[in-house]
Amino acid sequence: MNKEFPDEWTQEECLRNKIKLEKQGVKVLLIDTILKPIAYAQTQTYTPILLKDEPEGSVFVFYCDSGKATMDRLCEYKKKFPKQVCLSLKGGRGYWRKHFQVLDDD
Repeated sequence: MNKEFPDEWTQEECLRNKIKLEKQGVKVLLIDTILKPIAYAQTQTYTPILLKDEPEGSVFVFYCDSGKATMDRLCEYKKKFPKQVCLSLKGGRGYWRKHFQVLDDD
């Protein structure tokens, strides 16, 4: 399942792919692993027991402050959530531009 996805997405890739995938019925979640929500972004706190209930094939984009910790733990996340796609947010919360937006091409 993860073969078609890279290990990490930039903010732009995350926003563009979220629009595209959600049109196809795939849920994309930005997962907060540090208890610091990103301003102007819909995030979900890392709660494994609740995340396991998300639909099969959902995409989890984990973030920390710099992206390093979530990238280091990516194998752990993939083992914990084998039915979902697990990615890391490149640059983490520190590189998130709160007013950056992408337009829907359709």
